[in-house]
Amino acid sequence: MPRGSGFNFSETIVGGVVPKQYVPGVETGVREYLQKGPLGFPVVDIAVTLTNGSYHSVDSSEQAFKQAARVAMQRGMNDCQPVLLEPIALVKIFAPNEFTSKVLQLISIRRGQILGYEGMTDWQGWDETSAYLAFSEMQDLIVELRSQTMGVGSFNWQFDHLQEMPDKLAEKVLFKNGNGNSHP
Repeated sequence: MPRGSGFNFSETIVGGVVPKQYVPGVETGVREYLQKGPLGFPVVDIAVTLTNGSYHSVDSSEQAFKQAARVAMQRGMNDCQPVLLEPIALVKIFAPNEFTSKVLQLISIRRGQILGYEGMTDWQGWDETSAYLAFSEMQDLIVELRSQTMGVGSFNWQFDHLQEMPDKLAEKVLFKNGNGNSHP
């Protein structure tokens, strides 16, 4: 589903092939699987529809349907070509305009996407630079920013969206997480 859609579960069971009391067990099994999907991380932006199934009046239980849902998800996700997503922040950096080129360079070397910069109306001689920056690239941003701006630069940020992680970085994360044989 589109980014930010979350999770949607539905069922189109006809004729009682799966009794209604077992449908919540199926959804629970799906949700449990999605907590640590095929790449070892939560799965987001997905719709799952229960379309068919069967039950046995003696052997069926909610636990059996939860397990069947987890197995179905495991098999189905292999065909979905999952990718790793990383959180991206909208960052606003404030610095004297004589350091704007250094700020732009700082963003670029951190895999940032520069959105633009403009002079600040309430602080003459200062620029506000806007950019998208991966959370993983923000760890020591303040240290580097202060170093590049003689100690006066500052920034604020807020979560903006999830974005597909570059292949090389995804491979490194998967290997570190113990999923070295998986392909994003």
